[in-house]
Order: sequence, then structure tokens, then C-alpha cells
Amino acid sequence: MIGTASTFSGFAGALALGTMLALAAPGGTARADGKLVISNWDAYMPKDLLDRFKAATGYEAELTVHATNEEIMGKVVAGGGKGYDVLFVSGQFAQALDKLGLVAKLDHDKIPNLKNLYPEASQLKHDPGNTFSIPYSWGTTGLCYRSDLVKAAPTGWDDLLKPAPELVKKVTMLATDRWLLGAGFKEQGLSVNETDPAKIKATAALLGETKKSLLAYDDTTFYSKLVSGEALLVHAWDGWCNYGTAENAAIKYVVPKEGTDLWVDTIVITAASQNKAAAHAFLDFILQPDVAKWVSETVMYKTPNKAGMESLDKALFEKYPNLAMTPAELLKQEQLLDVGKTQKDYARAVTEIMAAK
Repeated sequence: MIGTASTFSGFAGALALGTMLALAAPGGTARADGKLVISNWDAYMPKDLLDRFKAATGYEAELTVHATNEEIMGKVVAGGGKGYDVLFVSGQFAQALDKLGLVAKLDHDKIPNLKNLYPEASQLKHDPGNTFSIPYSWGTTGLCYRSDLVKAAPTGWDDLLKPAPELVKKVTMLATDRWLLGAGFKEQGLSVNETDPAKIKATAALLGETKKSLLAYDDTTFYSKLVSGEALLVHAWDGWCNYGTAENAAIKYVVPKEGTDLWVDTIVITAASQNKAAAHAFLDFILQPDVAKWVSETVMYKTPNKAGMESLDKALFEKYPNLAMTPAELLKQEQLLDVGKTQKDYARAVTEIMAAK
């Protein structure tokens, strides 16, 4: 997904990147005039959303974009969050920012539209009670494939990690550490938040063997490879698989039988923000049912907003079945959480995988 896409390995790496960014660039565009500075992934919200926000609330906002969670984490850690008011980050990164004291506690009295969330979306493990974050979108990571060109529909992680002969060099995997390692963890019946160094090392060895069968590691263009037929089976975030389905209805998505991760992309307010009233207004605006519906229709991901989901055109569920997954179905999967210092082991494992011959 746009939200979770990443090419830089790990929060530990983000800290190092943050140091480099601090040395290379000024610390953002801090302002105390009520104009929000929002950082989001590119194309992860409707283009005119900020204009609509201004029309609804009177607050102005400007958008900066980050390519990865790790990129914005590096900047925020290096600068103490100064220069940014609102951040879009995945749940495990919001959790890490909270541990570092870099995000603000939310004033629920200023976010009455919190009531529109599914009850399950207010009790997610990274932030029960939405104390410092609100969920923006959520979904799963699984197998996206050309149903018209594969002999048998994939059902489990082995179909990706140990592909059939006809799929060798027709398979791609996500390169981002949490999702790359997560596939290996789930294939072995382990947790997506595994912290045992020996199991992480064994998973790196497993994925190093898989590398021999891959066409590529690809976090951004895998669905295009499916559309062209260059790839027949890819490791994908559900919404990005939808982008492929939009161009070719034979592209399908399946959650592996062993289970997968539940990812959650969130919105937080920085502790350093000088515009917290406007920032709370932005969060409340995003939580309006019609806005949540509009966002979901635009980015092709499920919204945790109950009223927003219930107002979606049901024809979308027929074309993109993963959009119809219920909160109960999503919560059967294992939510990605911050793994703290173990992130260094993850980064090291991914480096080993990428270096494997």
C-alpha cells in the first residue's frame, strides 16, 4: 500500500537517517500562524482534501510527502517533531513515536467524530482508546495473482516462498522489513512481531533461499508487473492489489491460509505542534463519514470509519472483495506492533537477505 510502502530498513535505520537529515537540511517549516503542516504518503488522500478542509473549518494546511515511514520518522526524531503538526504513519511507528514522547495526547472533546469509528478500531493494540492516534485505513498483506494465467490459485505462503516451477522468476516480494520478514514468520507459524533472535536469523535464511525464485523485490510497481504479465504472483498490500484489479479483473487477492498481518495506518499530532486546535479539527474532519467514504473510494483501502464504510457503493465490494472484509475478519489477523530494539535485528536480517546469492 502507499501507506506502508517503504524501501528503508527499519526504525533503527530511521534514527541513523534522522541524524543525516538533521545535518543536511533545516528542521522543517515550523509555523505558529494556525496553518497546518501535514506529512503524508504521496497520493494517499484525495488531491483536494485540504481545500475541502479549509472550506469546512477555515483552517489552512499545506502538505509535504514522505516516501516511507522510516523517512518521516528520521526527520521527526532528528528535529523533535518541530515543523510538523500532523503525521500519517503506520501504527507500529505511531507507537514508537509515543514511546519517544514525540506525539501529543489527543483531546477527545475536540474530536467528536471519534464516535464514527468501529468499536474495534478504538481498541487496536498499538493504541487502545485512541490516546495518541486515530486509524485512517487498515487492511492485510497477502497474495495478489493473475487468476487467468496461473494453473492453481495460491492459498498459502508456500506458494510465494517456494513457488511452483512455472512461477519461478514470475514472483515478487515486498522489500520492507516488517512485511518481508512477516511472510517468512507466518510461513513457519511464528508471530509477525517475532523477537527471538534465533528465529529471526532462521527466517532470514529461509527468505535468502526464496530470493533465487524471485523476479524482484518490489514495493511500488508490482501490480503493474501483474497487469503486464511480467509477474504472475506478487506479495501485496490489499489496496495495491486493487489498483491492479482496476486495470485487469483477472487480478485477485487472497489472504494466506496460515494468516497474515493486520496493518493500520494512523494519523497523529506532533507533541511539538503549535497548532493543536487546527490539528484536532483536521482529525475530526477526516472522521466525518462522508470524508471517510470519499477517502476510501479514492485510495481503495478500507476505512475504520463504520459510517463511512456503510455508505460505500456495494458494487465496489463485488469488484474488490477485500474491501468487504469486516472488522471481525481483519482482527483474526495479527496486528503489526512496535518491536523496539529488535528492529535492529530485523534490519540486519533484511540486509543479509538482500546480500544472499
